[in-house]
Amino acid sequence: MNTLTALKCVPCKGGEPLLSDAEITDLQSQVLEWQVVVRDSIKRLERIFKFRNFTESLAFTNQVGKIAEEQGHHPVLVTEWGRVTVTWWTHKIKGLHRNDFIMAAKTDQIYAETNRSD
Repeated sequence: MNTLTALKCVPCKGGEPLLSDAEITDLQSQVLEWQVVVRDSIKRLERIFKFRNFTESLAFTNQVGKIAEEQGHHPVLVTEWGRVTVTWWTHKIKGLHRNDFIMAAKTDQIYAETNRSD
């Protein structure tokens, strides 16, 4: 089976079903540090990444932005001194899609590569 990081996002045109709770649980087991949060009645994936300073936070934000643009799937990024909050969900279906878990895994991979020297 392919890992989530090896997969690519598929265009979501709307009308696709939201992931079931069982599907969310299954996929979440591959991105353990992500939390499912509900805002405005919409399930989203969210994780806070910690850094030593603002420069590292901003560099990470830019790397996540680059992969998001390549995949055509965009998160909410909140960049602060020493941390970045990343939130994924699929706007067209107002909830979670497999794409969100793919992008969460890719975000984790960026973080792991960024922090290798620590």
